[in-house]
Formats: sequence, structure tokens, C-alpha cells
Amino acid sequence: MTIDSAGFAAPAALVEHARRFQAEGGTPATPRVAATVLLLRPTDGDFEVYVIRRVAAMTFGGMYAFPGGGVDRSDSEAHLDWAGPTPGEWADRLGVAPQAAQSVVCAAAREVFEEAGVLLAGPNRDTVVGDVSGDDWEAARQDLEGRRLGFAALLAERQLTLRSDLLLPWSRWITPEFEPRRFDTYFFIALLPVGQRTRDVSGEADHTLWIRPADALARAQAGELTMLPPTLVTLAQVTAAGDLAGVARAAAERDAATPVTPRLDLPPNGEPRFVLG
Repeated sequence: MTIDSAGFAAPAALVEHARRFQAEGGTPATPRVAATVLLLRPTDGDFEVYVIRRVAAMTFGGMYAFPGGGVDRSDSEAHLDWAGPTPGEWADRLGVAPQAAQSVVCAAAREVFEEAGVLLAGPNRDTVVGDVSGDDWEAARQDLEGRRLGFAALLAERQLTLRSDLLLPWSRWITPEFEPRRFDTYFFIALLPVGQRTRDVSGEADHTLWIRPADALARAQAGELTMLPPTLVTLAQVTAAGDLAGVARAAAERDAATPVTPRLDLPPNGEPRFVLG
């Protein structure tokens, strides 16, 4: 998939979905609320982002994306120690009610631990845990992923505080109407905590890598990495920010509440392309 001023080239499989949906007069599925996190880390005067390739059997299988997933019921029911902006302040940034905002933030922190082994929590509101790659942490991560343990319970057992201030809201995307499974996804930025490292632990990915955002875009344009519009656009946006300090400044000014929904233009003659709406 490539990106230019005319929009985004669309994979053949998605074009087939869209044409069938249009021909059958399909009813759009209700989007599931989700959260995804761009993990960033400094490197050689620049910075890298962590991306994973979804396994072929999953929704968006074969696509490179950022760690993330749907909001779970336990995220909205969580009662946990909380540092950073209050749920009410998050509600203002995300454009939802406070309880819904809390669930989205909890989902972002939970998913990045489940899928990348990175925990945005600490013993108090000013610190972050160090290495969480030991066997005991891995057992807890597996219990969390298998829904045998809730995220709030995990933090409470280890007397940890959720560091919501380590998440920076970036954008919101809604899956096109023709897709059978749709998501209303909030994108966040987070810096990899000192002392922690990503681990390829999730069964939902078959390949992971740290890569400079500009390099990821170049490889996507060359057809080496397959990505959907939200991933491509977000990579371009963080690249344009220049450096990690620039990303943080940009995040403070961004609209993370108004959703962006890619639309697939299917002209009678010509190449189908995604356009943003």
C-alpha cells in the first residue's frame, strides 16, 4: 500500500469486501471501542517505534500495526490507584464520559502489557517499574491475557499505580463501514520506560520490530511492510514532529476526540483508493 496526495492504494481483499457490501446493501457493524499505543524509544539522535505484524488468522491479519486491542468489560469496572490526568480530564481530551475515558486509558495500558510486555505503572505516582520480563511477570501477563486476572487486580496485587500520565492522546480512527468487524480506536503515544524492554510474547503477532517511523513509511511505500491508513498516517505525523520532544509538543495540541474514518472510493474506471473523511 502506498500513500500520495490522491489517497491510499487499497489492498485487493478490502476492495472485494467493499464491493460486496455495496452490492448487497449491507448494514454497517457497530464499532467496538479500542485503544492502541505507539511505543517510542530514542536511538542515535532519532527515535524508533515498535510495530507488530498481526497473524494471518486475525482481523487485519498480515498487516503491521501498533500494540492494541478492544476495551474489555474489566477496563470499565476497574478500581485502581491512578496517577496523571483524572478520568474527567481524560474525558475532555477523548470526547467521552469519564467512565468511558477511564476504560479506554486502562485498555491502552493493559494491551501494551499483554502484547509487548511493557507496563506503564509504578510503586507510586512518580516512578515506573523496571524490568518486567521475569517468569513471575510473564505468568501474570499470561493470566491477564487469558482473562484469568483483571488489570486492576494485577496492579493491586503488586501495589502499583497506573501511570496514565505516560500516555499521550494522539488521534481517533473508526474502521470503514464495509468492514465486517469495525473498531473505534483511540491512538496514544508512550515512551518506553527506562529499564523495560519489549518482548514478542503475544500470540496475536508473528513478527515484531523497532524501526524509525520514516523507515517504516519508506518500506511500506516499497511494498515491504503492509499497513492500513491509520498506521501510515500516524507514522507520517510522528515523523513530521521531528524528535521525541516534538512528538510530545504535538500531542498536547492534537484533537483526539474527533474520529477519522477512511472511505474507499470505488470509481467505475480507475484504481480504488482510500480517502480520509
